[in-house]
Amino acid sequence: MTYFDVISPGLLSTLQDGGRFGYEDKGVPPSGVLDELSFAIANALVGNHPGTGAIEFTLTGPSLRLCGDGYCFFSVTGDFSATLNDAPCATYQNHRMHPGDILSIQRVISGARGYLSISGGFAVPPVLGSVSTLMRAQLGGVNGHPLRKGDRLPIAPQRHSVCHGVRAERILPQMEKRAVRVVWGPQDDYFDDEARASFLTQTYTLSPQCDRMGYRLKGSPLAHVKGFNIISDAICAGSIQIPGDGQPIVAMNDRQTTGGYPKIATVIRADLARLGQMKPGDPIRFEAVSVEKAEDLWQGRQKILAQKLAALNKKVLAACP
Repeated sequence: MTYFDVISPGLLSTLQDGGRFGYEDKGVPPSGVLDELSFAIANALVGNHPGTGAIEFTLTGPSLRLCGDGYCFFSVTGDFSATLNDAPCATYQNHRMHPGDILSIQRVISGARGYLSISGGFAVPPVLGSVSTLMRAQLGGVNGHPLRKGDRLPIAPQRHSVCHGVRAERILPQMEKRAVRVVWGPQDDYFDDEARASFLTQTYTLSPQCDRMGYRLKGSPLAHVKGFNIISDAICAGSIQIPGDGQPIVAMNDRQTTGGYPKIATVIRADLARLGQMKPGDPIRFEAVSVEKAEDLWQGRQKILAQKLAALNKKVLAACP
């Protein structure tokens, strides 16, 4: 068996994939990666299916020793510095790793999250159809918890031969500095024109209370005109609740599935990767767009990404000397 020995786990490193869907009616959120773009590129670099489980790390990455009887190919995406056996190791490029080699991912340079993909993925049994870690329910991943020192993370057999040294274009969602786009509602009628204008014109700051469940923002409070309680209804990724103190809370992937605060707006899916790269202290502004515009932006982004991934897969899986 080939596996990673966790020498140091980093600040928060969890196994995540595309998400755990079909169970929100039972109170189980989808979890999954917070930056779909960086995740997809990491998998493409090692010839994996786009949804294959990878290690998502936050602010500081893990140090891992490869153990067992086989080598592996890996890639790291996100704006981080990394070393392989103390030598600089380029991100957005695939590399070969042999037993005894040590990969160390250091502090973030920009953004908040990065991804480590292994050719073949990790040999971890899925829970409810996904290997994604939901920490507060102890589901998925490595016994439902983040990586810890001394953990053994088994690596699945490599399915394809891989050309090593292939590089990918660096796509960093955090470098887009424009406002995060939202569609109004579903309870924007709980706020008057002045509150809605304030929501769009002010610059919020992400508070230290930011995690995979949700982001609390700090700014000028928004006043409710119908009170701050509703009959609990569904919450999706990007839902922006306004509780009694008037400070927005943005729901993320490990969110609760229902909630009783009015939601003034919802972040469009095309901007969720950029949201996933934000960290405490970062500024954030919002811009309202129509539902039709949100759909066009998502479809356009996915078309471009699909083209880039197809070209990258062709290079990675080509016959190599």
